[in-house]
Amino acid sequence: MIVPSIDLMNGRAVQLVGGERLEIDAGDPFPIAERFSVAGEIAVIDLDAAMGKGDNSAIIEDLVRRYRCRVGGGIRSVDAAMRWLDAGAEKVILGTAATPEILGALPRERTIAALDAREGEVVVEGWKTRTGRGVLERIEELRPLVGGFLVTLVENEGRLTGLDEPRVREIAEACERGGAKLTIAGGVRDASDVALADRIGADAQVGMAIYSGRLELADAIGACLRSDRADGLWPTVVCDERGVCLGLVYSNAESLREAFRTRRGVYWSRSRNSLWRKGESSGAVQELLRVDADCDRDALRFTVRQQAGFCHTGSRGCFGEDAGIGRLARRLAARIDRPEPGSYTQKLIQRPELLKAKLLEEAEELGEADSPEHAAAEAADLIYFALVKAIASGASLESIERELDLREKRVRRRSQTAGEKSARE
Repeated sequence: MIVPSIDLMNGRAVQLVGGERLEIDAGDPFPIAERFSVAGEIAVIDLDAAMGKGDNSAIIEDLVRRYRCRVGGGIRSVDAAMRWLDAGAEKVILGTAATPEILGALPRERTIAALDAREGEVVVEGWKTRTGRGVLERIEELRPLVGGFLVTLVENEGRLTGLDEPRVREIAEACERGGAKLTIAGGVRDASDVALADRIGADAQVGMAIYSGRLELADAIGACLRSDRADGLWPTVVCDERGVCLGLVYSNAESLREAFRTRRGVYWSRSRNSLWRKGESSGAVQELLRVDADCDRDALRFTVRQQAGFCHTGSRGCFGEDAGIGRLARRLAARIDRPEPGSYTQKLIQRPELLKAKLLEEAEELGEADSPEHAAAEAADLIYFALVKAIASGASLESIERELDLREKRVRRRSQTAGEKSARE
């Protein structure tokens, strides 16, 4: 669908026209990333690194830890690409370094080749030098080595000209023949251009249209959706941070726009035929974290941070209460916020030395477990004490799971620790 872009110069989010003239200085990139993250992946492009005028590495490192980002700009070696992948980038975007030698050393599904095209010809060196090679030719050459292409139509970049459907379709079909996904940039003007790209099977990377106020993220997503209902509403599955379903509601263009604007769970009430701001009267409000469309573009998923129960009965969700680690973490957080005198959790918090001893004890017992039942019981004990420690220290289950997700993205193996060496010896 849409990939909002944050182009960085001197630590600030900017938009250039034709890759040269500064048109918009949007300032601090972090509030922008927070807003963009609701729509999914963000493209973070280091213009300074791309132009050899320094870099914005510290900012980008922080961004990839907080949000789902694909990173580009100045990545010219395998080592530089691996650094961003290990740091947590969803994908890396390589331009002039998108050679078979470098791409072949990177994980295909997390690598994007950036091709800048002026009138169908690939240009380099800040779009100033023509290569004499067509963009379709380069796609054919690199297609087996990458999971996707970012093709920028240079003559349209920053100029809000709209997309040329035959041209975009030709490029998308060339990418798809090898199972690569096209992201098109340059010229996207409004929501209809995003919908056009989506119908073709491409994502639209958008900067200027959003920063200039011509395009709202909610409208871009809504333009890609369809409905087979007589009332035109989109069924919307509401999930918590861990992906646990809380219930089924309905959305339309108006409610989606309001949800993005307020960063709250806002839906369309079929009974009242009006906006329904979840929790407005009950206090069970929702912080909107992310909106996803399903593969058929006829349903939505809202990922929210739910306060109190979602269901009108007071339960966590409309299908009843949840269970497991998520429920335990919420219960512990409530105990820490509202201490219960005499509770074991409160005792552990008040006596850090006891909590530390229990963590060490349970870890040892888990290490010695010799059956599935024994291992499950000891793991449950260890998870309880670990969550008490983490939540009392200000961490959340969401932040723990985010850390696990970041570690999964590492490509290079961690070096062997001293403990591992001694165990093997």
